[in-house]
Amino acid sequence: MDLRQMQYVVALADERQFTRAAALSGVSQSGLSAAIRTLEDELGTALFDRSPRLVQPTDAGLALLPFARTMLAQATAARDAVVQATRRLSGTLRVGAEQCLGVVDVSTLLERFHRRFPQVEVHFEQAGSHDLVGRVREGELDLAFVATTEHLGALPATELGREPLVLLAPPEHALAGRSVVAWPDLTTSPFIDFVPSWGVRPITDAACAGHGVHRRVRFSVGDVHALLDLVGRGLGIAIVPRHVAAKPEAARLAVVPMPADTPQWVVSVVSSTAASPAPHLLELLEADQPGTVETANVRRNGNGVP
Repeated sequence: MDLRQMQYVVALADERQFTRAAALSGVSQSGLSAAIRTLEDELGTALFDRSPRLVQPTDAGLALLPFARTMLAQATAARDAVVQATRRLSGTLRVGAEQCLGVVDVSTLLERFHRRFPQVEVHFEQAGSHDLVGRVREGELDLAFVATTEHLGALPATELGREPLVLLAPPEHALAGRSVVAWPDLTTSPFIDFVPSWGVRPITDAACAGHGVHRRVRFSVGDVHALLDLVGRGLGIAIVPRHVAAKPEAARLAVVPMPADTPQWVVSVVSSTAASPAPHLLELLEADQPGTVETANVRRNGNGVP
């Protein structure tokens, strides 16, 4: 058993589907699946029960999971200790992020950065993606994790992951039983949506306008959990990234796929060109998500099917 296999086991146990676990691990879906099967062959038992809709750890997988997490934590602590002993870094790092990005755990990343570079003073704030892009451009932030591909200009941007959008509806709603949403279906129901500075709002606005859908946004919020609460109370429907629909707070809501031509939701990290400790945070991100950090215009990746 090696660390990469343990990373895959933890990711698959947490995400319960191959596509997202592979994206978070920075590997192809086929590569992750092959690594899990190799490990199962080595151990002589299945670690996961696989179905078309859900992947769940077996009893053997659940038994392995705490040891896998411990191995990963110890390896991370060892790397951080070596870096801290050999690399001294000071200064200030100013970071921003939109809430609940899904494809990157910003809190954990900042914790690791602080552990490696305790002399760096880290300032962090949450805001909508479009506000954050503007603040990076003005030099008020060193980097930001955002969910937009708009208005980036010449800012260095690195795609970290992408997801389809889905419709959330109260279980009693007329659309709750559909296998897929049709654009005309969206004209009659009121919407709960995020404020315009959040990354998903302009995507939804443009997609609906492009299909002649004149939707009525009844509530605009700046918090994921407020949106889920309002939808759950039957006050409207919402279009959200798929990982938001997987939150425990959304468990009783109906999740309906959007049409195939719906734009995807893309998460990127954008940075300024000013000298700062920011490159060291990106190095740490690359270590956690191999192959994801290659500064360029936002690149487009294919999506595997579980």
